[in-house]
Amino acid sequence: MAVWNPWRGCHRYSEGCKFCYIHKGDIKRGMDTNLIVKSAKFNAPVAVNKQGHYIMKSGQLVYCCFSTDFLLEEADPWRNECWSMMKERPDLHFLFLTKRIERFSQCLPDDWGEGYENVTVGCTVENQQTADERLEIFSKLPIKHKNIALQPMLEAIDIEKYLENIELVVVGGEYDRNARPFDYDWALAVREQCMRHNVSFSFRQCGTNFIQNGKLRRLNYGMLFKCARESNIDYQAGRE
Repeated sequence: MAVWNPWRGCHRYSEGCKFCYIHKGDIKRGMDTNLIVKSAKFNAPVAVNKQGHYIMKSGQLVYCCFSTDFLLEEADPWRNECWSMMKERPDLHFLFLTKRIERFSQCLPDDWGEGYENVTVGCTVENQQTADERLEIFSKLPIKHKNIALQPMLEAIDIEKYLENIELVVVGGEYDRNARPFDYDWALAVREQCMRHNVSFSFRQCGTNFIQNGKLRRLNYGMLFKCARESNIDYQAGRE
């Protein structure tokens, strides 16, 4: 997997942003996260070496805007260049997540049509309110590949009525010394919803304050992912 951040900076947008690791990291580095600036690697997907070959190797999944949001308003002047680069590299598959899915339709290139075959869009939600608000919009958008990310998942969430045409649902808890609790039963419930609709499911990470079998455990960063893997509850759609 490659990471492509055409710009840096972001704004807290909803409850899920409360303990955003990007903001925390920028504070330590003395940087202003609210300042949105074009990055030095803006043209990374189409950058070439001295021989004229693409530096970004063919066949990769490219995680776009890992530390920001692709649909930020401040990025409106640059986004069409990004769409053009994605179109130029059909040999790469681009993935971006967004909390700002209501802006999607106004941010599209003229030739989007029903979507680019090499672009997956993930809609991020954190509670039932944001799920109902954002996924209602998401379900009606012309996108060929759709994912849902429940990260950080702050309560039990029912997304079953929004699972049509979804390829993958990702669940994860919150990481912070003051993180809000994450209950393992919430992940299991979403997994059951996905299995009923034959949608792939991935449990990416537990939460710092992790509840399992009614008991609260406090996990360090490494344990978030280790415990999630060891739960062995991921589901691959289509598997017997």
